Amino acid sequence: MSGISRRQFVLTAAMAGVLGAMPAFAMSDPFAAPSRWDRTVDVIVIGAGGAGLAAAVTAKEAGVKDVLVLEKMPYPGGNTLRAGGGFNAAVKADYEKAGIKDSPELHASQTLAAGDYRGNPEIVRKLTALAPESVQWLKDHGVKFEDRIYQIYGGLHPRARNPLGPRGSTYIIALTDVCKREGIPVELDSKVVNIVREKPFAGRVLGVQVEQGGKLVNVRARTGVIVCAGGFAANAKLCGLHDPRLEKLGTTNQPGATGEVLNDLVDLGAQTTCLDYIQCIPGGLPDGRKYPNLFTHVDRFIFTNIEGKRFINEDARRDVLRDAMLAQPEMIAWTIVDADGFELQKNSKGPENEAARKEGTLKIANTIEELAGLMNVKPAVLKETIDAYNKAVDTKKDPMGRAPSMLVNKIIKAPFYAGQVTMKRHHTMGGVVINTNAEVIDRDGKVIPSLWAAGEITGVVHGTNRVGGNAMADIFTYGRVAGQSAARASRK
Repeated sequence: MSGISRRQFVLTAAMAGVLGAMPAFAMSDPFAAPSRWDRTVDVIVIGAGGAGLAAAVTAKEAGVKDVLVLEKMPYPGGNTLRAGGGFNAAVKADYEKAGIKDSPELHASQTLAAGDYRGNPEIVRKLTALAPESVQWLKDHGVKFEDRIYQIYGGLHPRARNPLGPRGSTYIIALTDVCKREGIPVELDSKVVNIVREKPFAGRVLGVQVEQGGKLVNVRARTGVIVCAGGFAANAKLCGLHDPRLEKLGTTNQPGATGEVLNDLVDLGAQTTCLDYIQCIPGGLPDGRKYPNLFTHVDRFIFTNIEGKRFINEDARRDVLRDAMLAQPEMIAWTIVDADGFELQKNSKGPENEAARKEGTLKIANTIEELAGLMNVKPAVLKETIDAYNKAVDTKKDPMGRAPSMLVNKIIKAPFYAGQVTMKRHHTMGGVVINTNAEVIDRDGKVIPSLWAAGEITGVVHGTNRVGGNAMADIFTYGRVAGQSAARASRK
């Protein structure tokens, strides 16, 4: 059974039977628990990204003695390691200081509306209510944040904050340090190939089978398993099954985001939802070169197509932005900022943009006309585009429909910067169904005992479209919820 899911096993056995050459190992029950457990712990966490580390630390601090984190990649972090790190939370002290009206209730209503009401309202309301606590929890565990909030790309409201440090890896550095202090082993190069349940589609989850050092190791979980294995946006073929447009696009994801554990959960009876909603964000062209990131702060940049003309209101939903860019000639756009906009990127995108400058993909000019030459567009067209945008800032009326709150900063201060982007697969909204305790729900709507999940492997939070900045809120909030739930179960 090493390396294959139950479904693959059953199909292989069936085909072998048809051919009259059924292998000896396929004679045993593919759903049966191992005859021998090699190790036993209290709680197993699958995945060492933000959700998994939050779950592990929370469970340990809540009294679980023996927590084990299994990570298939040779390094911890998952997609959190690559994330920009923007974290949405309606923290009262932050929005009052910024003079912005906000609340967890507004955060919830915007999240539900942005996902076309396909997100679970109870799940979303708990997320937005607890997100401010998650910010404080991260601070308590060593994460420092910039002293400002802003509207992140696709965020729809100014409630994101960035960690002080190297983007999303700041969270991972802090939490792996906590794991070391708390004695939580994070075992790398450990690929879970099977989640073991008592019976086919029935009973509690018993543990996992994991490949380590070329061997299959059976690990029992006395309390249960928390699954935080992430999404599948790095799996082009699987994404293409749900949205054929996306198979040929690149991805922003780390290479381990391929969805095998999601398939294992389906095999043992978990219900799924929203699998065909796959989010894209801008990224560099697929030519192997390094490209700049200039689009984080919505109030600071504009998009133009390769002719130098705006084609979308840049504060739109991410799915709207995706479809607009994919409809442009060659599916390519330019992102343009001025000196002030570029300066704001230095904390989170500085190394990325410096690498692009050295590569020559970051275009820098002292005038708009000079920038147009570097972009290979007509200077008069680009100047007309910039002038029209700056006029919209003055009048608070944008022909493209940008909200007045995002018409606050003109593009006027030299030098000016531009970089090319296209769309890349970024986040899979679909996954397994969970309840507000992060318990995984089966196809009959019942809880699968001793199984929890959090983060991108779940499918009930974002609906059809994820709000920018909500991924960090989701992984750390429901990672903590899953850890708390497992700790409660361990005390029973």
